[in-house]
Amino acid sequence: MSAPSWPRADMAVLPPSGFLGWLRVVLRTVILLSVLAVLLCALLLVRAVERPLCGLGRPVSPYIVRAFFRACLIILNIRVTLRGEPMSLPGAVVANHASWLDIFVLNARHRVFFISKSEVAGWPVIGFLARAAGTLFIRREARDAQAQTAALEARLNAGHQLLFFPEGTSTDGLRVLTFKPTLFQAFFSPGLKETAYIQPVTVIYRAPEGQDAAFYGWFGDMDFGPHFLAILAAPRGGHAELVYHAPLKVADFDNRKTLAIEAEHIVRAAMPPERRG
Repeated sequence: MSAPSWPRADMAVLPPSGFLGWLRVVLRTVILLSVLAVLLCALLLVRAVERPLCGLGRPVSPYIVRAFFRACLIILNIRVTLRGEPMSLPGAVVANHASWLDIFVLNARHRVFFISKSEVAGWPVIGFLARAAGTLFIRREARDAQAQTAALEARLNAGHQLLFFPEGTSTDGLRVLTFKPTLFQAFFSPGLKETAYIQPVTVIYRAPEGQDAAFYGWFGDMDFGPHFLAILAAPRGGHAELVYHAPLKVADFDNRKTLAIEAEHIVRAAMPPERRG
């Protein structure tokens, strides 16, 4: 399949302008760094106790992570609403992927641990936050399949709910790309298939008044820095809606492809009509 075109990439995000725009950038950055410093210290202290006592188990630290991401969304003036209920079953959540903001939005409302490609661990800011939040980093290569399955099983046995983005890339938020079945395969292993569930979640961003509809999307060849600055400078807040769908039992599907197709269909069907293409 050819790569999607991104006609809005050069117009969706505008740099901060004027005194007030840069003032918002400075104030919000200072507040974000202050919150990060306080909660990161708390997280490291808690993890120092959890790690020797609980191993992979994290009975307390996820609540600190959620507090941080909720605070970030308040500072960035992004409101989040939910439809449906996050599942309490063992398994994973899968969602469409529009932006680096997905990490903030989904972590703020659901106790989950992300599955991400190994390259993300080295990204500035985002990689650091992902590691602190307990993200499971994997290499998406066939020779690593067995190790990936073992890592997933260990996390699920520790009571973690996992989350991954089957599209494999972020988008402008105005479309849903084809779900790749690769990561679904691990849940068909003998140790997981009969007990694991997959919960589809639709993430819908609505831009602040006066901004391009793709304002929150991070796509094409966009750099992180300008996108982050534009969101910091926005005078008005936007909205993210999370639609939690009924969980799918892995054992009810013949293979990873049929499960991926069903999850994609469910996620796309909950998008606004103009975004279902």
